[in-house]
Amino acid sequence: MLHIPAFRPVRSRRSHTRTHRLRRPRAVLATASALVAGGLGLTIGITACAPSSPAVDTVGAVDFETPLAIPPLAERTVDADGTVHVDLTAESGSTPFVDGTETPTMGYNGSYLGPTIRVNRGERFAPCMTNELPEVTTLHWHGMHLPATADGGPHQPVAPGEDWCPEWTIDQPAATLWYHPHAHETTEEQVTHGLAGMLQIEDDVEAALPLPRDYGVDDVPVVIQDARFSDEGEFQKTGDFVGTLGDTLLVNGTIGPYFEATTDVVRLRILNASSARVYDFAFDDNREFAMIASGGGLLEKPAQLDHIRLSPAERAEILVKLEPGESVTLRSNPPNLGEGFQAITGSAGHEDRFDVLQLRAASELDHVGEIPDALTTIESLDPADAVGERSFTLNGHSINDKQMKMERIDAVATVDTTEIWHVLNEMPAPHNFHVHDVQFQVLSVDGMPPPPELSGWKDTIYLEPDVQYRIIMEFADYADGDNPYMYHCHLLRHEDAGMMGQFLVVEPGSDVPSRWTVDETPGDDDEAGPGDHQH
Repeated sequence: MLHIPAFRPVRSRRSHTRTHRLRRPRAVLATASALVAGGLGLTIGITACAPSSPAVDTVGAVDFETPLAIPPLAERTVDADGTVHVDLTAESGSTPFVDGTETPTMGYNGSYLGPTIRVNRGERFAPCMTNELPEVTTLHWHGMHLPATADGGPHQPVAPGEDWCPEWTIDQPAATLWYHPHAHETTEEQVTHGLAGMLQIEDDVEAALPLPRDYGVDDVPVVIQDARFSDEGEFQKTGDFVGTLGDTLLVNGTIGPYFEATTDVVRLRILNASSARVYDFAFDDNREFAMIASGGGLLEKPAQLDHIRLSPAERAEILVKLEPGESVTLRSNPPNLGEGFQAITGSAGHEDRFDVLQLRAASELDHVGEIPDALTTIESLDPADAVGERSFTLNGHSINDKQMKMERIDAVATVDTTEIWHVLNEMPAPHNFHVHDVQFQVLSVDGMPPPPELSGWKDTIYLEPDVQYRIIMEFADYADGDNPYMYHCHLLRHEDAGMMGQFLVVEPGSDVPSRWTVDETPGDDDEAGPGDHQH
């Protein structure tokens, strides 16, 4: 196996290599001038270019006059050998969001968003995407465990007029995932214009539980994006450091939506598909709800909560109990972005609040069943099995003081091994962290056990400033020295600006192909130097 200096072996039942101390993190940056002094590659003009906007507050101002649009279920065809095919077309169009004004949008199999795809664990899945856009795109399967060639990252571009048809076997627990573009440096533009859709995995464990699962009736997709419209009805960008923050919410493409509930328990599958905004979802009467799943699948038992924070790309499944005839509103309160957060980079949405979706219960409700006390068994990954640990520090638009380079590999893992990653947001501004291919478990948050909402499988996690997140993951099944996976901040403007790294998963003892420059050492974003490894 390659020797990479930034990779820290640990004592375990598999490895008895001497341990080394983690790199000591720099102090958190607290002022705009410190952003420059900290070597972020940003200028003090960031605050001048992105002045803090007045807080957005739509609470009490939303009329809820439009039924919630429910994305259609994707059409499936099944071969004689059981392979499931789903066809998607990425296309441009227009959508009348505001006063009948046509807004230029993008969508899959339509003008905005895409159908909900449902697959079963164990199925062979063979989707095919045709690009009818006038630009390059990709199709990333967010949260999916799959071969790197099927991941749909920036190394799998699809030119206009071309098809892309990967294939793999679904082998992970029931979960709410999603799909969206991951084109090099254009992800924010394409996702905010509507290229996104939900993917739901089903399995026998989830099917045996007394949970709502009638799609669009008591099992409701809730895809949330925020938008800002020009006078001509076009999507507008803002200059905020975090990315574009809208003043209008689109829920499954609906402004001011209501949902007519006919059951006493409703399952909401909430997806934050916004490019930059962090939400803190709660109900207007502060009622508790049962969170049953995070982004990677079911929790071991329901978590009774009265609010949940979701950063871009995070998902949560919640069960809401309703009484006949009542109405209750899902809203987003000003999110807690962390004790170290400071509003020095323009607006971060930290003072904004929104009315999101009104649930209207019928006068008579069908009984779904009692919320189960136990949901599943999660096999905890054992830190003693980890072959090593890595540290990732996020600051500005960099990870470990480096920005994305298509030809550089920033980490090399061995297939069927477990690693522990330490992730730190060193900047007093919002960042989060997404890892392709794997679902990870959170070992600790600043040395403490994770809260219930972080106790399950995750692929994306919000990083409060100056808080150390210790996560553990297994790189199972797929090894490929020619095709990398990504890790990155999922605030899409940050991702497009280069806040991303690449990792390979390789067979034991294999060499990394010579086309790659391997550099796992934190440092300046320069060309390959003496500390880099060529293979």
